[in-house]
Amino acid sequence: MAGSATTREGARDAGLERAIHAAGGVGELARRLGIAQPSVSTWKRVPAERVAAVAAATGLDRIVLRPDLFTPAQPVDEMDAARAGEYALLARLLLRSPDAALLRGLAQLRGDATPLGLARIALAEAAAATDADGVGGEFFDVFIGLGRGEVLAYASFYLTGFLHERPLAELRAALAGLGVARADDLAEPEDHIGILCEVMAGLAGGSLGSDDSGEAFFRAHLLAWAERLFADLEACSSAFYRAVGAYGRRFFEIETEAFSLPREAGGAKPVLEGQR
Repeated sequence: MAGSATTREGARDAGLERAIHAAGGVGELARRLGIAQPSVSTWKRVPAERVAAVAAATGLDRIVLRPDLFTPAQPVDEMDAARAGEYALLARLLLRSPDAALLRGLAQLRGDATPLGLARIALAEAAAATDADGVGGEFFDVFIGLGRGEVLAYASFYLTGFLHERPLAELRAALAGLGVARADDLAEPEDHIGILCEVMAGLAGGSLGSDDSGEAFFRAHLLAWAERLFADLEACSSAFYRAVGAYGRRFFEIETEAFSLPREAGGAKPVLEGQR
């Protein structure tokens, strides 16, 4: 039976064991995913909603992690793989504050004279100018705050002015259609911009669907408000998150423009610039 790699009741399956080994242990895998170690310790296999994140964190193919859910497919287009990486980076930056290792990596980003390339350079400079403790406090002020943060990064808020409204219900239906379930340890409503970027990473990278489903998801759940969110982030009190906002806005501009093109003229195949 596909996915029946468990050799004894209660044991971890082969996919999860390989993920733990690739990460260097349960604790390190949990750290890379940004979740509590006890959560990973209770897994018997990689949860369906965590496959994309675990694949990104370990470099393992989703088919290796959950062969019961995924079958071999054509290799992901190089540009779509790059797009998936950009979405995954935005998701990581928007869901929790970066640690020292991520800041060091960001400081090495390179760009060029294109708008996106200049935004990459600015993000690298902002990362080099801060540290994990400082940006951790800024993350709290910008996204959480005492009472509320400077930016409420939810589709419901941007589309209705309130949280937990119809856009969230519509999103949950769409996620169910993609086979994505809410993780037990997820604190944020699913319409948080970081979670939506995580889903788009899976769609662009092929782990959650096709080009068609990625374009449809973007149009339905991000097009009407995400660029406004990033513009608001550009005006926040944190220099680092202003740079994140600028980078996110430029990237989403490219996605929006590409998805607006007729399919025969290259729609749904955004061309990323500024990555040299």
